[in-house]
Amino acid sequence: MTRDKRTIKFTRPVASNKEGLQLSTPEIVAAYIAKRLKTGIIADLGCGIGGQVIFFARECKKVYAVERNPEKLEYAKKNCELYGVKNVEFILGDALEKSTIETVSDANIIFSDPARPLSEKERTLDNLEPPIIEILRLYSDVTPELAFHAPPQMSPSRINLDCEREYLSLNGQLNRLTLYFGSLKSCQRSAVVLPGEKRLLSSNAVAIKSGDLNDYIYEPEPSVVKAELLDELAYEVSEKGDEILFYKGDGKRTLLTSSKLIVSPFFKDAYRVVGRTENDVSMIKELLKSERAGKVVLRFDIEPERYWDVRKKLEAGLSGSRTLHVFGFGKDIVVGEKIR
Repeated sequence: MTRDKRTIKFTRPVASNKEGLQLSTPEIVAAYIAKRLKTGIIADLGCGIGGQVIFFARECKKVYAVERNPEKLEYAKKNCELYGVKNVEFILGDALEKSTIETVSDANIIFSDPARPLSEKERTLDNLEPPIIEILRLYSDVTPELAFHAPPQMSPSRINLDCEREYLSLNGQLNRLTLYFGSLKSCQRSAVVLPGEKRLLSSNAVAIKSGDLNDYIYEPEPSVVKAELLDELAYEVSEKGDEILFYKGDGKRTLLTSSKLIVSPFFKDAYRVVGRTENDVSMIKELLKSERAGKVVLRFDIEPERYWDVRKKLEAGLSGSRTLHVFGFGKDIVVGEKIR
């Protein structure tokens, strides 16, 4: 079982170097992508250590695994053998070379998860390798059905291409952005939540209403926020007879609110509101004591090096048993208890 810092990536001891493992796609994500791209023949350009290839092979008749790094291609071969898939043709070569294009010319779908500089401060499409724009140009005669992973930190408006922008969150964390072209495109923007494979599509939904704090607050899944689908989320909730309102939001956190508890797969977490106060340490401590708090989780913008100092200051003198979450937007502080 192989882990990264957030989740289990592989359930088998895959062959890889450190970089290959860091850039690889978790099994659960690869399985979802493979099911969405199920076809006869698919080509994976820049396949790395083969994490996605394995699951393409389970869904498709044949897979071309193209990789220009011979070490990574050998890892891909070993990993396909480890997972028992045999319908893969391995190609050592550059995806941009004419010979490679000719070899995979019978592919129904072209897929690529381009490598990106790990130290890049602002994610763009310009520094991906192989470049998405170049792949689109060179492979347009092979098939119009193409799909790419792109940096998930990019907002939909920064991607000026005729494609579906699908943001995927895994265990409450933003994990992938996939661009779908041709008939693979089903809408402009979509959000997927894993586990569960719940999917929310962009539409002409009426804008979500803003409202004052109510009895419950919710953090929507990061894929929903990044795909700018709060309107669609509010509409889906309303279709079930409930109403949810936009409460507060900034670059790092979005909170929705409602008068009664609402359950949705597109909520990362839900909280029962226990109090509201001003952004003042003594006032926050007074509220925490009155609500029998024992532990505090800070959910507002604070420098990482100050987090534990502030948390310890708020927890000093608390003797209760409840774990309460403190949300802050400017002068406004909301304290909630997570609903399990």
